[in-house]
Amino acid sequence: MKLTNKEFVKSIEKKYTFEKKPSVAVAVSGGPDSMSLLFLVNAFIKYKKGKLIALIVDHRIRKNSKEEAKYISTYLGKNKINSKILTVNKDNVSKKSMNEARNNRYNLLTDFCIKNNILHLFIAHHKNDNLETFLNRKIAGSDFYGLKSMSEMSLYNKVFVIRPLLNFSKKTLLDYNKKNKIEYINDPSNFNLDYTRPAIRYFLKKSNQKTMKEINKDFENILFYSPYFIQMILEILLKNIDHVDSKKIVVGLDNIKNLNEITSENIIRRIYQFLFNETNAPRSKKTRILISEIRKLNFNNFNLKGMIVKKNVDFLTFSRKSV
Repeated sequence: MKLTNKEFVKSIEKKYTFEKKPSVAVAVSGGPDSMSLLFLVNAFIKYKKGKLIALIVDHRIRKNSKEEAKYISTYLGKNKINSKILTVNKDNVSKKSMNEARNNRYNLLTDFCIKNNILHLFIAHHKNDNLETFLNRKIAGSDFYGLKSMSEMSLYNKVFVIRPLLNFSKKTLLDYNKKNKIEYINDPSNFNLDYTRPAIRYFLKKSNQKTMKEINKDFENILFYSPYFIQMILEILLKNIDHVDSKKIVVGLDNIKNLNEITSENIIRRIYQFLFNETNAPRSKKTRILISEIRKLNFNNFNLKGMIVKKNVDFLTFSRKSV
């Protein structure tokens, strides 16, 4: 699939709704993916007569991260693109893991957007990233919610996060950069096989055509069937709720106890997400322990990552704290 400024602008106009003369931000690492997205969004903003700012995060994980951020900022200035370097607080860099870096990055980016009244933040995840995420979550034992991987639009810290490149491959982005003579840098951590994602990336790169076809088919099936599965879980949950408020949800004990383990697990995870207003839910292992306990006659209460589950006659009460 070809990627041009004209086609990108048409696609963005069709898929998303923006304010008049929109003010948007683009997360820029300096790598080929984010640089191609930045120049594409810049074409869109010029067309809409809006404002754009490139947000460059100095994550403080590598020694030269500060110099890389300055280099990218200078390069963008030469191309008449406004940018801002956001530096991660030293106190927030302890584990130096990819997960820690991701959380630091998203918090910095969305905090800046909120303070500057920016509603939309563009992120450069592409088709290859989504496939890697799918395999990563499959290895970790994710359910349908997790396996459908990244969405084109999501809400993070009250900011709309848009990923408009999920249907484009890495090669397509590299071709766009080459055609438009866009400079970029490569993050060496992307090739460090001690990390899970680079290891998965290497596996995909070395896989033969048959293996890749099977993986893609598996992923496409998840994308197709997950909305139906999610709808089913929500319908079951809604039909069995006896009471709900901001602090607790009460459901019929027999109705939950008699469901199969996968369905019960997903209902409990959805309840947790509602009560704690989080996208992340407890891991499957502990949720399955809870399900096993619920089915026992002497079940009384259980603490699932801060959510208290209590039995009361024929009902189960899920709450943030004991009520």
